[in-house]
Amino acid sequence: MIACLMGALSITCTSDFGEINTDPTAGTTADPSFLLRQILWNTVEEMSYESYVAGHLLSQHFTAVDFNLFDRHSLSEPQFGGNPWPVLYQLFRDNEFILNQSIEDPKYAVYEGPARILKAYLIGLITDLYGDVPYSEAGQGASSGIVNPIYDDQASIYLGPNGIIDQLTIAKEQIQNYTGLEKLEGDILYSGDLSKWILMANSLLIKYHMRSSDLVDVREAIQNLYDEGLYIDNNQDNASFNFSANQPNNFRMAELRTGDFNLFIMSETAQTIYESLEDPRVSIFYKETESNPGEYQGLLNGQDASSLSISIADYSLGGALFREETQRLDGSYATAWETAFFLAEAAQKGILSANAKALYEEAVRLSFEYWETDLPANYLSDGPAAYDDQFSLEQIMTQKWISNTINGYESWIEYRRTGLPALKPIASSLNDGLIPVRMPYPKDEAILNQTNYEEAANNTEQNSVNVRVWWDKN
Repeated sequence: MIACLMGALSITCTSDFGEINTDPTAGTTADPSFLLRQILWNTVEEMSYESYVAGHLLSQHFTAVDFNLFDRHSLSEPQFGGNPWPVLYQLFRDNEFILNQSIEDPKYAVYEGPARILKAYLIGLITDLYGDVPYSEAGQGASSGIVNPIYDDQASIYLGPNGIIDQLTIAKEQIQNYTGLEKLEGDILYSGDLSKWILMANSLLIKYHMRSSDLVDVREAIQNLYDEGLYIDNNQDNASFNFSANQPNNFRMAELRTGDFNLFIMSETAQTIYESLEDPRVSIFYKETESNPGEYQGLLNGQDASSLSISIADYSLGGALFREETQRLDGSYATAWETAFFLAEAAQKGILSANAKALYEEAVRLSFEYWETDLPANYLSDGPAAYDDQFSLEQIMTQKWISNTINGYESWIEYRRTGLPALKPIASSLNDGLIPVRMPYPKDEAILNQTNYEEAANNTEQNSVNVRVWWDKN
């Protein structure tokens, strides 16, 4: 089982897990433990699916052979996925309810730290996908009188008062200072172990500091986090949820019709990367072709489906862990390998005083362990992935790209930030041959939040997917 019970889950798949698939109760009647369980499950369930059917197309892990306007970069026409906005903002709203309860009612104080961490995580994902977005006035509900929230600029969402960095810092302090007797219930990541939430917060701080590192001096912050050592550094402490083999907690791709699942096949970009590295993880993420067993074959992204004539048997579909064996799969918030790759990048760029080669090799080892694949004996010594000072940043980002399979949006975000690994021009672009650098605001915003949407659209050349976000201005 891939990374079974990651994140120190001590609970098993018991009957109460069915609760996390139930729609949340309305606002003021919801118990925070119920909502926490709901938010934690829905985030990994919804975004793992979204990343597979849409994020993977942007990051070129997979390509789609029909209903594929999104793969051709017409991002305003989502099909199987490609509109995470309503999902993420509903989760954000529900989490705001927990946070407000934890601040207003002392008996719920134990929820404040985790709720702040989740707030930072959710808005971090939203703003990294879209750029400027509603934040300071978002998730307040009709009772607050704010039904048309302003769009905050991304720099302030990251660095301003109550922004991402601030929320994570306050969360750690709140957890460290918590002296109450109430236990954190509904925690399907860490079973109420608050010390593990601190590790998660620090790993996220490393992530978001590095995301902004081309514009902000983060050397002291990164060095302090590294020297303190209280971040996720082993796969047992990953902030992850292990999917089950069957309903209600399996990966959603297992429930798609066979024909729909077979629309997503290995991309030519992925084939090139795995072949160049002779990487055995290819057998985890993809199936051998039916027509030529033992071979993996990809297709260039962005085909014009109206003129495409291929046999699926000649191409590699998604691996068994995405459909037949989803108990081998995790949905993750933060992992040891991701943190190690960020630290390796920081060391490679001189942001962190540490051994970049050692951090890179540790990250790769953690990734192979996470995906339960044996690391070839020469892979890091004299194999194609052996650390090379001249190409080290490309190596770090390529290995992170591989590791982020199922986290396709994260791979795309990191590509936009670094330009690595190199993606291929798509076959039949609907975006003038350009790889998009942000998600477009959904069409509903123009109706439901017209004035604020119009201002945000004007700031992005009428909601263009080719306008870079704040940290991508270099």
